[in-house]
Amino acid sequence: MNFRRGTAIIAVTALAGMALAACGQSKDDDNKDAGGSNLVVGTTDKVVSIDPAGSYDNGSLTVQTQVYQYLLNFPAGSTTLTPDAASKCDFAQPTEYVCTIKPGLKFANGHALTASDVAFSFKRIVKINDPNGPASLLGNMKSVEAKDDKTVVFTLNSPNDQTFGQVLVTSAGPIVDEETYPADKVLDDDAAVKAQGFSGPYTIGKYTKGQIAEFKANPDYDGAYNKPKTKTITLTTYADANNLKLDVQNGKIDVAWRSLTPTDIDSLGKDDKVKVHKGAGGELRYIVFNMKTMPGDNADQKLAIRKAMASSLDRDELSTQVYKGTYTPAYSAVPQGQVGATEPFKDKYGDKPDKAEAKKFLDDAGVKTPVTLKLQYNTDHYGSSSTEEYNMVKRQLEDTGLFKVDLQSTEYVTYSEERVKDAYPMFQLGWFPDFPDADNYVTPFFAPNNFLQSHYNFSDKDNPVPEMTKLLKSEATDPDKTSRVATLKQIQDLVADQVPILPLLTGAQVAVSGKDVKGVEETLDPAFKFRFTSLSK
Repeated sequence: MNFRRGTAIIAVTALAGMALAACGQSKDDDNKDAGGSNLVVGTTDKVVSIDPAGSYDNGSLTVQTQVYQYLLNFPAGSTTLTPDAASKCDFAQPTEYVCTIKPGLKFANGHALTASDVAFSFKRIVKINDPNGPASLLGNMKSVEAKDDKTVVFTLNSPNDQTFGQVLVTSAGPIVDEETYPADKVLDDDAAVKAQGFSGPYTIGKYTKGQIAEFKANPDYDGAYNKPKTKTITLTTYADANNLKLDVQNGKIDVAWRSLTPTDIDSLGKDDKVKVHKGAGGELRYIVFNMKTMPGDNADQKLAIRKAMASSLDRDELSTQVYKGTYTPAYSAVPQGQVGATEPFKDKYGDKPDKAEAKKFLDDAGVKTPVTLKLQYNTDHYGSSSTEEYNMVKRQLEDTGLFKVDLQSTEYVTYSEERVKDAYPMFQLGWFPDFPDADNYVTPFFAPNNFLQSHYNFSDKDNPVPEMTKLLKSEATDPDKTSRVATLKQIQDLVADQVPILPLLTGAQVAVSGKDVKGVEETLDPAFKFRFTSLSK
């Protein structure tokens, strides 16, 4: 049988030394209590929900990374799957993935963490299926059951899943306490803090949504990360990136983590009181089209409008003028640097605006010009430069004479609710990858019941299994690297042909800290998890 048995086997004893070496810390250091000074981290990212069932965003993930355990995880500085709450995970059969839970684990409230909690955690994400939640990541999970206190079995729809182990590390992976989290609804943040159903390296003390979260080292944590190096870390949320910049510059906070403006980053790089840290890229900025509500009298006209927009943008100008080179042009759903990445949007639509080509797309489909585009963006989640970015997008589109852009903005908490209710015909999103694999840029976007909620890739009587669904299933279950890369190219070509999204830019991870802060660069790795356990001063 051709299934990936063995590639996901993870044993604690075999990998403990690797994880510690990657983190640059000895075993003796790892066993020490968290000590030293308190730290303050500042961010402009908003938390949608502490409950994993109700969120799939960077702000929420930052909190969840600190307080929840996962079956598997990526230690700082590593992209090797490592035991967290599980002692091992492996394929028992092509469609059967089995994890063994470590003995003696418990939540901060004293409740035991068992396989039953694990199964409950995954089931409720699928059952609740919150529009802002990560249920789309579990599309290949047919069922999950606890066979006993230490054994959880995932039954998969498709065999030989090349990504399922990594899915367990994503926003869909946090383990919650079944005694305190409801099975059929999202737990609000205050109730989650009160319940203390956390078994990660930190628990949450004081908490005011949208303002402050106080993280306390969990002495009972037993997982993939090192023990916290700092006992208390406070996360402060800023409404204005300018204040974030001033406070890190003046030493009022220790670390600024998302999102400073490119101009501020450039300025801070010349300040000898702070240090700018840059890590592996992978963030994608793009426009999403709602296939139901976007302009166009029929599917052909809507596609023509999307193609005409793709032929009208100058990504180089966005990169250099707005982002000072901290973001670079993106010509695919999969950013450069990922295995299998291509640039089909450049091949099909060029790297500079082409008014004649854009007009031809519209004329051939009978679209009257100028086309009114209602384009929505938000001001507080993807950095304050979003306003400058989208005003430039508006100007570039209108410079062709083919479009009239009605540009509107909304704060993210409202934005995240309204975009999934068909309120926006086309809208801004950014993507912070769940794990370092090209699949994570395509399956969450384009599979049925996908995160975008844009009415793309639906099934009907004439199209029961769309071509994209077939391609996604093929790449996710293909153990042959060469043929898998070929399928990923087909997927990217199809995205460029259909234009369900319009990729704009890709960027690096950037954090700024005081000179006395250690461990920042250690956590800016391709796993895209900002781990407070690494930080100290």
